[in-house]
Amino acid sequence: EEEEAKLQNGGFLPCPAGGVPSGTALEEPLRSCRLQAERRGGAAAESPSPPRSPGGDAGSRALAAPGSRTCRERAEPAALPPAPLGFTDVNLNSRNTYEVSRRRSAPEHLPHRETAPAEPAPPPQEPAERARHRVGIAGAGSSFAEFFTRLINHVAPRVWVVPSGCVPKREQLICVSEYEARTGRMYKPPPPSARRKNIEFEPLSTTALILEDRPANLPAKSVEEALRHRQEYDEMVAEAKKREIKEAHKRKKIMRERFKQEENIASAMVIWVNEILPNWEGMRATRRVRELWWQGLPPSVRGKVWSLAVGNELNITPELYEIFLSRAKERWKSFSETSSENDVEDAGASVADREASLELIKLDISRTFPSLYIFQKGGPYHDLLHSVLGAYTCYRPDVGYVQGMSFIAAVLILNLEEADAFIAFANLLNKPCQLAFFRVDHSMMLKYFAAFEVFFEENLPKLFLHFKSYSLTPDIYLIDWIFTLYSKSLPLDLACRVWDVFCRDGEEFLFRTGLGILRLYEDILLQMDFIHIAQFLTKLPEDITSEKLFSCIAAIQMQNSNKKWAQVFASLMKDNKEGDKNHSPAPKS
Repeated sequence: EEEEAKLQNGGFLPCPAGGVPSGTALEEPLRSCRLQAERRGGAAAESPSPPRSPGGDAGSRALAAPGSRTCRERAEPAALPPAPLGFTDVNLNSRNTYEVSRRRSAPEHLPHRETAPAEPAPPPQEPAERARHRVGIAGAGSSFAEFFTRLINHVAPRVWVVPSGCVPKREQLICVSEYEARTGRMYKPPPPSARRKNIEFEPLSTTALILEDRPANLPAKSVEEALRHRQEYDEMVAEAKKREIKEAHKRKKIMRERFKQEENIASAMVIWVNEILPNWEGMRATRRVRELWWQGLPPSVRGKVWSLAVGNELNITPELYEIFLSRAKERWKSFSETSSENDVEDAGASVADREASLELIKLDISRTFPSLYIFQKGGPYHDLLHSVLGAYTCYRPDVGYVQGMSFIAAVLILNLEEADAFIAFANLLNKPCQLAFFRVDHSMMLKYFAAFEVFFEENLPKLFLHFKSYSLTPDIYLIDWIFTLYSKSLPLDLACRVWDVFCRDGEEFLFRTGLGILRLYEDILLQMDFIHIAQFLTKLPEDITSEKLFSCIAAIQMQNSNKKWAQVFASLMKDNKEGDKNHSPAPKS
């Protein structure tokens, strides 16, 4: 029966009843190979068969068993009609496919049939079935053998290569059963599709570790170690997910607050443009306008409101600004021609003269809002800021330029045009408080510090005593705040909101803001000594928010014994005048 079946199948055993196991990667390539062989066999039946090459006959004899006469007679005679070829009796779970393709190349190196020696006998341990496989494969054409060799070389590695660190399924089941028997716990492998089910909160590679197998040159993990690593990895991923969810909620909250703030600004801008600004003199002191003012001015109307609130008592015109600007340019030109920066530093001039010089402006501009990179040399507002400050030094030579003015002028330039910024700058520095500080009037500065301490003790008694114990006076931290109007110490957007209410309430709000900052960080300051307090108040934290600061400012009561700021400051001025009168020398008789 086997002989008849092989005659019908071209010398090969027919396919077994079960066929090739399904799911193997070689099933489709073998089926395509069989179809090609059948077409080639059909073409050979219609055309006369070409003469056999000596090498091919020798290869057939060499691969057949010596006592297998029927195999040689079926493989060699040309009179036998060609039959469809089949390649079904190939064991996919062994290396026979690779061995057959390797041994198929033997006929090219075997001697000719006429001079060939006697056929070598196969090893005694070789089964007869394997010899039949080789005979069937050798009977095919050399081109098909080369194709089959290429197929094995390309397909077999993809089928049988096991990833590093992985365990074959059967061995894994055995190891898991041993693990369950040893530990008494049931192993439940995680589903493969559960890892990236929720991509939104999947931790990034920089957030959590990535679980990977060991390299191929290292021993594979045991099941216990793999399970422990998987558990540790899941814990780290869970913590990363919690952290990312918390950060996502925080970002969403910030975005909601920002959207709400933008909506409030948009609605407030309509009110300011359509109702308040056209009727400025009649509505600026109303309660509704003051409440809108406290919430912050819209950026689109901020510069206009600042100009109206500061006023123009000096009656400066844009033409006057151009005159003083031209004078400043002439001084810059003459200064650059006659001297250099080193000559000015070594000339032995007084500090006031150096501060009033135009060269000091160039040095100070580079330190103005360095994080914005717009006022430094080459920036879009460098020349503009230089022009405003230079024109002011020519306009007020008695004041000159003082360090800190560049921050005030820069904030005005960001919200106003060049000429309007100069007008607001000159009138702002002409206010009593700013004029006292920029002219370095020590007696007036001490009165402002004394008035500040009165309300400091009234609102923050614990912190006031703590500062007193270290002899920490207000001039250590207040000078920088007043000189720059908080534009250097606070974030720019928060400083602009402080400026909004400062334009509404005047100098009182500057000292109220200082008390609000002390109240905001009272708990931290109570734990510090002199050095750390001075460093902390000089450089405030960058994460300070307008809501927290203005809530603390609102909690500050600017009243002392039913006296407001103006009354307390006036009483200090009166006491100072009486003290000067008492200490004045008596007239000579």
